[in-house]
Amino acid sequence: MASMWLTQEAFDRLALELETLSSTGRAEIVKRIEAARSEGDLKENGGYHAAKDEQGKIEARIRELTAMLENSHVGAEPVDASRVAPGTVVTAHIHGDEERFLLGSREIAGDTDLDVYSEHSPLGEAILGLEAGDATTFTAPTGAIIAVEILSIEPFVG
Repeated sequence: MASMWLTQEAFDRLALELETLSSTGRAEIVKRIEAARSEGDLKENGGYHAAKDEQGKIEARIRELTAMLENSHVGAEPVDASRVAPGTVVTAHIHGDEERFLLGSREIAGDTDLDVYSEHSPLGEAILGLEAGDATTFTAPTGAIIAVEILSIEPFVG
């Protein structure tokens, strides 16, 4: 997993989620599996299969959170918003439409309604380091060439 920028608030929120899933979440799902297992035939036991599926989702989220937290850069939002960087809110014309979005991780955005684009996405890679007024293009996954003009940049304040 590539390194990502997180605010201290986002890091703390994700660490709490990891702690909760690793302790209480795991314990609760084990109890549900044991209770369903005691009901008898596992082949036709919907509660057992649902609990096993939930266990798989919890374990996947634990792995995702662990990797995210181990590979994150934690700090205050970027002070210099003169260039597009992870943790900045960008307003841009993208393929003729004006869009406002956070460059970084969905985990940074928390409960905001901002769209989020990864700095590792084709758009993110194309605009990293650009200043307001700069224009560029990038190739979308469909192969289309998309024009982008940076209108403004501001630090994200969670």
